[in-house]
Amino acid sequence: MDVLSLIGIALAFVAIIGGNFLEGGHLGALANGPAALIVLGGTIGAALLQSPMSAFKRAMQILGWILFPPRIDLPAGVERVVNWSLTARKEGLLGLEGVAEAEPDTYSRKGLQLLVDGAEPEAIRSILEVDFYTQESRDIEAARVFESMGGYAPTIGIIGAVMGLIHVMGNLGDPSQLGNGIAVAFVATIYGVASANLVLLPVASKLKSIALRQSRYREMLLEGILSIAEGENPRSIELKLQGFMD
Repeated sequence: MDVLSLIGIALAFVAIIGGNFLEGGHLGALANGPAALIVLGGTIGAALLQSPMSAFKRAMQILGWILFPPRIDLPAGVERVVNWSLTARKEGLLGLEGVAEAEPDTYSRKGLQLLVDGAEPEAIRSILEVDFYTQESRDIEAARVFESMGGYAPTIGIIGAVMGLIHVMGNLGDPSQLGNGIAVAFVATIYGVASANLVLLPVASKLKSIALRQSRYREMLLEGILSIAEGENPRSIELKLQGFMD
């Protein structure tokens, strides 16, 4: 679990709710069904209109990365590649066939299989680059779904505020209706701005950073596999791949 994300979400909402309480407000003042419906429904609707279905589905699939990100261990990856190079040096490229069959990561398995099949380095680079660029592009596009929501939410909050004020202006002769209209007006704005800046935009940025880190890991694997194909010394491969570490 990504404890930092959990702390960040909790701290953001505690700060907002705590600040409201210290100013003399109460939780009920921030709970408003019509305002939530306007902001939530409008934001999701706008994002659905903008995004291809594949991007929206992928966005929902990777949302869990915020708390449970995929494990990306660069030092362990470098060690794996060095072990592959040692095996290839001792047993030849065909010695990697068993390693490829037992490899759980599909990207690594494809690269190892290309080595076993005797593919030329340029062919290996071409095939694996398509794989990791496509996956990176797919995940970045999914993260942009949340980024777009973060752009729409404040504006839709303002729409909710205007609707609330219209309701107020239409009921100036009935004081009992004024309070609800004003509440919708101000709470909708809070929902829009808070959801964008405390949740949606940070989520988009975090997902992008995870996607880029995954790409860096795959690029490291690619460089290692190419080095093995070119017959480089395991020690030289290790020194080269250490440049990918944080």
